[in-house]
Amino acid sequence: MNGPKVAMVSLGCAKNLVSSEQMLWLLSDMGCRIVPEPSGADAVVVNTCGFIESAKREAIETILEMAALKSAGKLGKILVAGCLVERYRGEVRDELPEVDGLLGCGGFHEIRDVLFEALQGKKPVRLGAPAEEPLDTPRLVTTPAHTAYLKVAEGCDNRCAYCVIPSLRGPFRSRPMAALIEEARQLAARGAKELILVAQDTTRYGLDLYGERRLPALLDELCRIESLRWLRLHYLYPDEIDDALIERVAREEKIVKYLDIPLQHISDKLLTAMNRRGTRRDVEALIETLRARIPDLVLRTSLIVGLPGEGEAEFEELCAFLRAVRMERVGVFSYSAEEGTPAAEMPDQVPEEIKKRRAEVVTEIQTEIMDDFNATLQGRILTVLTEGYDRYAGCHIGRSWADSPDVDGKVYFTARSRVPEGEMVRVRVTGTLEGDLFGKARGV
Repeated sequence: MNGPKVAMVSLGCAKNLVSSEQMLWLLSDMGCRIVPEPSGADAVVVNTCGFIESAKREAIETILEMAALKSAGKLGKILVAGCLVERYRGEVRDELPEVDGLLGCGGFHEIRDVLFEALQGKKPVRLGAPAEEPLDTPRLVTTPAHTAYLKVAEGCDNRCAYCVIPSLRGPFRSRPMAALIEEARQLAARGAKELILVAQDTTRYGLDLYGERRLPALLDELCRIESLRWLRLHYLYPDEIDDALIERVAREEKIVKYLDIPLQHISDKLLTAMNRRGTRRDVEALIETLRARIPDLVLRTSLIVGLPGEGEAEFEELCAFLRAVRMERVGVFSYSAEEGTPAAEMPDQVPEEIKKRRAEVVTEIQTEIMDDFNATLQGRILTVLTEGYDRYAGCHIGRSWADSPDVDGKVYFTARSRVPEGEMVRVRVTGTLEGDLFGKARGV
């Protein structure tokens, strides 16, 4: 194969990674040679996130790193795609002259034309309409064979006051169930033991296509794929979790007892200001129901501190909630005032130093909760999905049901013989350290 060498740098969330994998498939299908590193490539595609200020900084820093490689003669063309381009259409082109081609969130499917034109010395721009971007483009999967993401929908209709995603990715659009089942079968045939279902709002899956929530029905079909062992659910909005979904999670062994439910805050005052549906009482009732009906449930959430109007009383309410409910996994973010969102125009903006302090306090609270949870696992035998071997530490590395890739901890374990990557083994937990578990494999 003598096609151009192309590298991909994918920034942001797992949903963005799926878009990157679709672009890689389109490039590979046209004869490009996909290479792991930008250095030495004819072109690099930087698929950006533009959700919050820290993501924008990361994207710009990455583009400048690519520009340095290009200036040194180690890289050909630089193509920039995704949310940063969609959000700042003119600015990216005008302020980053090193960039050779741009693709917005409605232009991913035109990556081949953009690359071809860039290699000819042109400066192509493809923006398009995000709502019209094809959803079922095949993927060149970049995650390890045993784990893959399954994006069930694109876009969002929720219009949270702090969020720009609906304007970047368009309205919520579910993928047809038949296409998802076929993709899941292909991923399983490739070796996937675990599928992680993602969307901006996974619980709404099917409402736009079928007039009803179809996530439980989709899970039923996915559970029938024999070689799949784990189905993991991310981004479940609390007000959309219904009895049918709870029943499936409780009943089906393949659905890991791990639910990612973004709450963002718990104060009714702030939930209303954020345009979030539901109240603190609703959230507490849901958590009580979930824990009662799903044994061994691990709950993950994301929280925002420093929202406009968050005083010491509202922040202490959040801290007291965390101490009382003791969710096992929490990610905390300092509020980022994003232009074009209602929250950016709200009064009572919180100073940056207070935001930082509050994020540190939540992290300290959650670290203690996580350590206490890990202590309860001491002596238990867990099923662990093996992810590799650390020859320096002399042990294997994997994840239990309680750990999603890249955001949670690891299980380090010894075994009498080398365990292949992707193998599921039983591990007795013998110790814990800073969010990770240590143990010994049984029978291998």
